[in-house]
Amino acid sequence: MLTINAETVNHALSFPKLVDALELAFASDITVPPRLHFDMENPKASRETTLLMMPAWQAGEVAGVKIVTVAPENGKKGLPSIQGSYLLMDVDTGAMIAMMDAPALTARRTAAASALASRFLSREDSETLLMIGTGTLSSKLIEAHASVRAIKKVYVWGRDKAKAEAICQQVAHLNLRCQAVDNIEDYIKKADIISCATLSKEPLVLGKWLVAGQHVDMVGSYRPDMREMDDECLIKSRLFVDNFESALRETGDMAIPLQQGVISKDQIEADLFAFSQQKFTMQRNRQDITVFKSVGHALEDLTAAKLVADFVKA
Repeated sequence: MLTINAETVNHALSFPKLVDALELAFASDITVPPRLHFDMENPKASRETTLLMMPAWQAGEVAGVKIVTVAPENGKKGLPSIQGSYLLMDVDTGAMIAMMDAPALTARRTAAASALASRFLSREDSETLLMIGTGTLSSKLIEAHASVRAIKKVYVWGRDKAKAEAICQQVAHLNLRCQAVDNIEDYIKKADIISCATLSKEPLVLGKWLVAGQHVDMVGSYRPDMREMDDECLIKSRLFVDNFESALRETGDMAIPLQQGVISKDQIEADLFAFSQQKFTMQRNRQDITVFKSVGHALEDLTAAKLVADFVKA
């Protein structure tokens, strides 16, 4: 069995290749049972530690399961908030093919899914990106969005400006003009694409700040009690998700407004399955604001893990 570290995962998964692979995967026959989600009480922190188990398989080909923990306060301890491993198996023999770093795999596939959505939803002439959040995903999201749109200018906001400046250094190789900024409101109006990936429990993106023609990529808020955008964002936008099954149940950005009657399920127009299977074709008016809510899907992990294993074996 191959043991694959984070550096190799990152090297194997270029965004153009991974975005295209995800589009094919969302149109394929990969089986994905509901993921298991457990909140484990942790008296040593103010919030629970979450355990996620995400299986998927393709008949006669490969199967995989991701086991990760999410400890939101790990940043205070100098540790990553997401830790875990991905196991890839051969369906025919049941043999283990590889074990690889799950956080690196998760970051790449999550960013690639956002880029795939942007390719379907954002204006083709989008040039400016506002990145809200300075975690592991931030630099990956910038790189992924820049792989599908000709991004020239990036603004980065975080609660710690030094971390925002560090993100700009991490993406220096992309030859973008990158600037750490002090607030969201002033710069959200300048962005064609807004990408938000935080652990915030309160909305950071307010609908009153959005302007016509923008695309909003919401990646954080992975629990039902967490929100990164307010009701007005949803009311004034066209709504899309990565997958209906999880997005409407697991994230507060969707679950809370649905429960309160702010929006209805019928207002969510399509997911990545519908786009990739060409069951939904986007007709975008320049005045449209589009919101894409991502919660992650085991299909994405399996697709990325197979690419990594093939790269290592080549």
